[in-house]
Amino acid sequence: MSSLLKFAPLFLAVAVCHGWLFGDFGAQPNELDKISLWPLPQKFQSSAVSFKLSPFSFQIVHAKESTAGTSCSLLQNAFRRYFEYMFGDVKKQEKSHKKALFSDIEELRVQITSADPECDGFPSIKTNESYELTVDQPSALLKAPNVWGALRGLETFSQLLYEDHYGVSNINKTVISDFPRFAHRGVLLDSSRHYLPLKVILANLEAMAMNKFNVFHWHIVDDPSFPYISRTFPELSQKGAYHPFTHVYSPADVKMVIEFARMRGIRVIPEFDTPGHTQSWGNGQKDLLTPCYSGSTPSGTFGPVNPILNSTYEFMAQFFKEISTVFPDAYIHLGGDEVDFSCWKSNPDIQKFMKQQGFGTDYSKLESFYIQRLLDIVTATKKGYMVWQEVFDNGVKLKADTQIQVWKARPQYQDEMARVTAAGFSVLLSAPWYLNRINYGQDWVNTYKADPQNFTGTDSQKKLVIGGEACLWGEYVDATNLTPRLWPRASAVAERLWSDASVTDLGNAYNRLSQHRCRMVKRGIAAEPLFTGHCRHEYKG
Repeated sequence: MSSLLKFAPLFLAVAVCHGWLFGDFGAQPNELDKISLWPLPQKFQSSAVSFKLSPFSFQIVHAKESTAGTSCSLLQNAFRRYFEYMFGDVKKQEKSHKKALFSDIEELRVQITSADPECDGFPSIKTNESYELTVDQPSALLKAPNVWGALRGLETFSQLLYEDHYGVSNINKTVISDFPRFAHRGVLLDSSRHYLPLKVILANLEAMAMNKFNVFHWHIVDDPSFPYISRTFPELSQKGAYHPFTHVYSPADVKMVIEFARMRGIRVIPEFDTPGHTQSWGNGQKDLLTPCYSGSTPSGTFGPVNPILNSTYEFMAQFFKEISTVFPDAYIHLGGDEVDFSCWKSNPDIQKFMKQQGFGTDYSKLESFYIQRLLDIVTATKKGYMVWQEVFDNGVKLKADTQIQVWKARPQYQDEMARVTAAGFSVLLSAPWYLNRINYGQDWVNTYKADPQNFTGTDSQKKLVIGGEACLWGEYVDATNLTPRLWPRASAVAERLWSDASVTDLGNAYNRLSQHRCRMVKRGIAAEPLFTGHCRHEYKG
């Protein structure tokens, strides 16, 4: 049984008699705060019986049976973070605290059950994020195989809290068994078209954890700027960034992003897109880009990476050797999209090379030639790779574990999903989730309706769908508007990728998402409103 929601009619009579709610969120406004979980758990059973929680007597602790103890800094930090989320607004609750000096539930015990709690490791595509949560007297119990599942369970527990009319924190008797539907649930941010300050990236990693996303796809460089400071090739950022000192990410900055994400169970996958989208690379690396010609003379402009020079591959080998040591994830995104062939076509040296290789006038073969050599370089660093769909479409020979990202909405992204999976490759979907595209009104609805497995294919093909990503490209986005444009619209993607496929009720989703948006705002995330209304915490007592 993957979700109790679809069996709600069967349980209605029992629920009425025993005071239990089986994912049935009803229409009573005063119930919304109690059960506005986002994303919705796989199995959720909540009773009308409620318990009071006080910051003066409630605590989050390691269970005695847990394989992770107080030396697990990841969990210790998470305990403090979630306690602050639940009880941090002390001044606002000062009067109510006097009325609730004691808790009906004294503690949340967190038990890690596997021999390896993974406290010092990094999450991966194979990470088990499942957890079980029981809320009852005298203590609540959160059980998970490892720290990553515990992080997801802590977020759920924090969402179960609500304030009564006196401002006292309450939580209902609840049993939850939960796990994600898809292993890869990502958000792409673009830090090239506009530089994103470190604090903005960190704040959105925090928001990602609130929505149970687990991959930060960092599209770190592109045509406009090269903000990544390379130890091996420092001139790439010195000459390619908007500013060599203020609009760059130092090695310490990158390390901070990776560790901040790790503490929240989030992988950081960097994207260094080539051979296109590389104009900023050419500023700091001589002869890397292809000289374009106007007739028989150079035009003074440059196109994609020059694929016919040995120096190109020598550079790429050194560069990606560095990247493989800086970013610990098993995968690097290599791009491969939107290569403009016009400059290659104009260059006489490229034309000569095409004839020598027997490529004729098919420049997609030249692109494939370059990509294939690049893939061999990255493979030598013992990293796996992700690519945009054009690499697959152009017939590049790919390793079996290559992950293909589908982004083109036309003619039909479902057809592309079917082709990629029929070829046996893992695939993730982004086509319906380009959140830089905005419309007036509640555009989260169409985002919510898109399902990665909604294509014609066999069950084995559907299993090759590893998840998807919400993408926020940066042409019109910088630090001033990124967060409200991304949230809570990305939350719709988060639930589609976490919850059971049967969770599709838009009315129910709207009620929960409205409350979740208020929850994010209360936690400091400037998420935009879904429609008219208000958040309870906006009123000062």
